[in-house]
Amino acid sequence: MFPGQGAQFVGMGKELAQNNPTARKVFDRANQIMGFDLAKLCFDGPEDELNKTNICQPAILVMSLAALEVLKEQSKLPKFDALAGLSLGEYTALAAGNALSFDDAVRIVERRGTFMQEACNQNPSGMAAVMGITPDKIKEVIAKVNGVIGVANLNTPGQVVISGDNKAIEEASAKLKEAGAKKVIPLKVAGAFHSPLMKSAEDKLKIELQKINIKPPTAPIVSNVTADYVTDPGQAKSNLARQVVSSVLWEASMRKLIQDGFKTFYEIGPGNTLTGMMQRIDPTVQCTKL
Repeated sequence: MFPGQGAQFVGMGKELAQNNPTARKVFDRANQIMGFDLAKLCFDGPEDELNKTNICQPAILVMSLAALEVLKEQSKLPKFDALAGLSLGEYTALAAGNALSFDDAVRIVERRGTFMQEACNQNPSGMAAVMGITPDKIKEVIAKVNGVIGVANLNTPGQVVISGDNKAIEEASAKLKEAGAKKVIPLKVAGAFHSPLMKSAEDKLKIELQKINIKPPTAPIVSNVTADYVTDPGQAKSNLARQVVSSVLWEASMRKLIQDGFKTFYEIGPGNTLTGMMQRIDPTVQCTKL
């Protein structure tokens, strides 16, 4: 499992690169591709620069793949039979499954971040995490809200993220609290990811995705959009484009894997958000941060 945007922090990968030439090489290659010192931003910040959508997306991908390469080199990478990544992490999963080259992964993720930021600039918008109320009730409440709004992430039982224009988020937050939500927490993001407000990003991303080669992965990847396996390269590209405007079905993705007999999960990359989510989805499975 590979994390998505929001997992970044200043200092990520610094110790890894200092102690492992393999990790350093991954960061050095990313610097060449990006045309600036991405590694320095990961290691030393500044935080506001690292948090920019077009910077943090490739940064998280590179940090995750550097950790993966070190685990491989040290023979500490367990055999895996499926891959998954939260939003941005789906690109990392494709790279980890040898479906997407490292160079293409870094380039397309930088493009994705740029297109998403451009869409945010066009539409003042945001996201909020809603706690303690069912997804069905959330959908019922926000259906009556004026403006553009939708469910962005279905992460765990009791944690859903909504996404939309600023006025709609404000109105929805008040109505959801009235309807029984324990908390509605505004998220520190550039705009309304995984909503129709990202349509311009989807259109541009479709064009860029046609320029890169995606091969069948060495292990099936669970798509955020369908919560089902994808092995066909054409379908993978289609899902990646749809992903920026669609809900992230993370809980359903994990339940699909558990239903199919998966009992052991590993999280690779910065932070341990996905491990914490798995505890809430199904505490009986083994989930380890590598």
